[in-house]
Amino acid sequence: MGTAGLRALLDSVRYEVLPSKATEDKVLAHVPRDVVVTVTASPVKGLEPTLDLAGRLAAHGYRVVPHVPARLLRDDAHLKEVVDRLGEAGVDDVFVPAGDADPPAGEYDGALPVLRRLSELGRPFARVGVTGYPESHPLLHDDLTVQAMWDKREHATYLVSNLCFDPRALGEWIVRIRRRDVTLPLYVGVAGPVQRAKLLAMATKIGVGESTRFLTKHASWFVRFAAPGGYAPERLLTRAEQALTAPSAGVAGLHLFTFNQIAETERWRRALLDRLGG
Repeated sequence: MGTAGLRALLDSVRYEVLPSKATEDKVLAHVPRDVVVTVTASPVKGLEPTLDLAGRLAAHGYRVVPHVPARLLRDDAHLKEVVDRLGEAGVDDVFVPAGDADPPAGEYDGALPVLRRLSELGRPFARVGVTGYPESHPLLHDDLTVQAMWDKREHATYLVSNLCFDPRALGEWIVRIRRRDVTLPLYVGVAGPVQRAKLLAMATKIGVGESTRFLTKHASWFVRFAAPGGYAPERLLTRAEQALTAPSAGVAGLHLFTFNQIAETERWRRALLDRLGG
């Protein structure tokens, strides 16, 4: 990959973490303040751990993006409580997926109604992210997911792609959504240098998080992590170089899924930047 293109992506990263007892200390120890930290939400544990960790990290000076899945919101009053709480914590950026709580906790079964309600509330957040699926969503046809992004574009300010290990599929998806006039800036979802054994140990320890749930639905991905030479983030980035760096792609940066291997992810990023002279 071209040095400048890769360095630019590595300089504009978001680290996705899962709320656990050790997460705050790991972030403080290893994540620079200029790296955005996003905090997932679990359908098992609810929103409270996410909101609590987001508030504490914001108090430490991080730019924090809590996940607020629609299916974890009980009703309009609950949404307003979340908005007020995050506003008091100084959080001005949220990520609003549908979530996979089944059944939903309340009246919202998808992200779009929540996004519309936030707009009706005066757009309390400066930035609002929504999900994109370069590879097939387990429950929705690809055309529906692209249409959903189109429907959300008036209420959101950026797009985050879910995990994808196929550079060709990633590139084709970016071209497809741009042809459909989905112009939101894109943060490309990439798994960090995760090891399967550590991932499984983490999942057992902290329970079912949104990202971990997605991985467990795709057992073949564990094989990619475990096989010698099977997965390396820089190899994926290299193979997807043209798709990610084309001006028409509108890629704003990388969204790195750390699976709470936070120190390992930052160490990998710094080492790669050092090799590139960054």
